[in-house]
Amino acid sequence: MTRQNYLFTSESVSEGHPDKVCDRISDEIIDLFYREAAASGYDAAAVRCAAECLATTNRVVIAGETRGPGAITHERIIETARNAIRDIGYEQEGFHWQKAEVEVLLHAQSADIAQGVDAAGNKDEGAGDQGIMFGYACTETPELMPAPLFYSHRILHNLAKARHSGAEPKLGPDSKSQLTLRYENDKPVEVRQIVVSHQHLDEDLTSEDMRAIIEPYVRETLPGGWITPQTEWHINPTGKFFIGGPDGDTGLTGRKIIVDTYGGAAPHGGGAFSGKDPTKVDRSAAYAARYLAKNVVAAGLAERCTIQLSYAIGVARPLSLYVDLHETGQVDEARLEEILPELMDLRPRGIREHLHLNRPIYARTSAYGHFGREPQADGGFSWERTDLVEALKSALS
Repeated sequence: MTRQNYLFTSESVSEGHPDKVCDRISDEIIDLFYREAAASGYDAAAVRCAAECLATTNRVVIAGETRGPGAITHERIIETARNAIRDIGYEQEGFHWQKAEVEVLLHAQSADIAQGVDAAGNKDEGAGDQGIMFGYACTETPELMPAPLFYSHRILHNLAKARHSGAEPKLGPDSKSQLTLRYENDKPVEVRQIVVSHQHLDEDLTSEDMRAIIEPYVRETLPGGWITPQTEWHINPTGKFFIGGPDGDTGLTGRKIIVDTYGGAAPHGGGAFSGKDPTKVDRSAAYAARYLAKNVVAAGLAERCTIQLSYAIGVARPLSLYVDLHETGQVDEARLEEILPELMDLRPRGIREHLHLNRPIYARTSAYGHFGREPQADGGFSWERTDLVEALKSALS
């Protein structure tokens, strides 16, 4: 039997966190390749991008491998990076969208990798690398996400909206949140610890000043009754957070993989998402696993579902599919392992086509989580759809 009463903690970081600045730039580069492909008639399925970014005091370094329309020059990459930094809100002495030096070290994709991934003759498109990917869903929130992570994201997202709108001009771009929830009978019922560290643009602001700004947004974000007299608050606990972003701490693409996924409530295969086109199964198969797990839970087949997929580089079909319903299932897990591949082609090409992933939809995923977001009309967050529910029910009837 699993534990029913416990504390569990997850964290989030904002779009202005140094690592998230890098994730945003990396994903903006992918979107640039897809937009240029659409404008030039280049085959979007042939786009390849693995863009990594490092950011520190007024310096950004972009490296990686690409393949795509020839019109994408280093100058356009630099402009894309600057626009992303400006949109996040960095106009500070130590990190400024106009003043930062941006170095581009992108080069052509390895021919050895390409021959394993590209379809040719009777060979289907292979996975871009080996690895294991996990998807997860649960009934803790309407979005079928773990509550500690979901509300940690939501707090920062709401504060960012207030900052961008001008409602809170004293807030800077860099921030972190963390929630510890108390579970009773395996359901979240109370917040025991609230942590928010938020950069401020007025150097003289105290922790008490910041709490006065931040607390109303926390209270309006969390479900009613979750904040109790036992809840402890930690707002800017070091006392000062004036120097933020890459000026305060170096950022790297792909360093917030638990923040990006399920906040530690589910396993993680280790592969990052940002900067990778969807031939990289680290990203696309993780999206597919979330899509399948969410549809299983949305269909009422379980209260919790974990799905693992595994791949080998150059091999199209997954090597394995594993389903765990955590003793909450209404159906045999082995039966789901038979049905799910019939409902969705889990080869890389099949995933990309089913979820419409060859589009400029990635920059918006770079902060506040890749999962638990509303599907968009242009195909963004397509892996959050629950359009397999009826097919699942029918296959099991």
